[in-house]
Amino acid sequence: MSDTRLYAAIDNRKVAIIGSGYVGASIAYALTVKDLASEIVLIDIDEKKASGEAQDIQHGIPYMGTSSVRAGTFEDCRNCDLTIITAGRNRRYGESRLDMIADNIETMKDVVNDIKPYYTHGVILVVSNPVDILTYKCAEWMDLPNGRVLGTGCILDTSRLVRRIADYTGLNIEAVKCNIVGEHGDSQFPVWSRLAIAGVPMDEYCSNVGLAWGEEQKELLYNQVKKMGEDIIAAKGKTHYGIASCVCSLAAAVLNQRLTVAPVTSPLQGEYGLTDVSLSIPSIVGVNGVEHRLEERWNEDERIKLFESSKLLKETLKKL
Repeated sequence: MSDTRLYAAIDNRKVAIIGSGYVGASIAYALTVKDLASEIVLIDIDEKKASGEAQDIQHGIPYMGTSSVRAGTFEDCRNCDLTIITAGRNRRYGESRLDMIADNIETMKDVVNDIKPYYTHGVILVVSNPVDILTYKCAEWMDLPNGRVLGTGCILDTSRLVRRIADYTGLNIEAVKCNIVGEHGDSQFPVWSRLAIAGVPMDEYCSNVGLAWGEEQKELLYNQVKKMGEDIIAAKGKTHYGIASCVCSLAAAVLNQRLTVAPVTSPLQGEYGLTDVSLSIPSIVGVNGVEHRLEERWNEDERIKLFESSKLLKETLKKL
């Protein structure tokens, strides 16, 4: 774990959100409802929209929290405990996340250049897609200590899978432990070998309660999860509430100094034999960002899939 601690005063937590589109505004609203920060600053090239979103959220605060929400500029990134980057265009129906690189890589470079003169401390959380590529480049350009820059990675995909498994078993989601790892995209995969229900391996649990469990059930559940994002985009044009909730869970770990484990993406430092790439693996998230990456005992097939996912992202990075 990092030796340099970044403890923020609980009553003086400051968050900047870069981008006030649907995702950024939803995150600001969720942070306010959860009362996770004393000050939330929305920063956007469209200053009028950022101001409108901030005012709309602020007006409901007397009934839901004590946060101050306002529009600002990149100068407000100074003294932030958490900076959340959502800038960039959304995924269109039928696109993979990697299809968004050409547009969003330049946006990320501009954002980093605007943040750097005012950065003093704190964690940078990348939400924009393709999140693995953008997290890797953001970490490279910011040149901060290991783990200080991370991305949401496969946390939303994992949340969707846990929900489906909970529905299948009829149990509360808190009983289900499973992660989706690798690229936040087409090469991601569930770590089925680590799936457990209240600490009991899934196949053992299903055998005890008389529930079918095998490759057919795994394929059915995961295929449903893979389609969820695209189905939502087809229905309403974008996704934003789900990721906002996931960001809140990570923000709570950073701002409240309560360690949590989540499948987030960050530049690997030799875990699973991989370097020079950012991928989602189960990681301990806290006040310093990624405090530690967990190297679990996966089966050989899962390790091969992680290597293949890293190979795809490395090839993409080379093209940049």
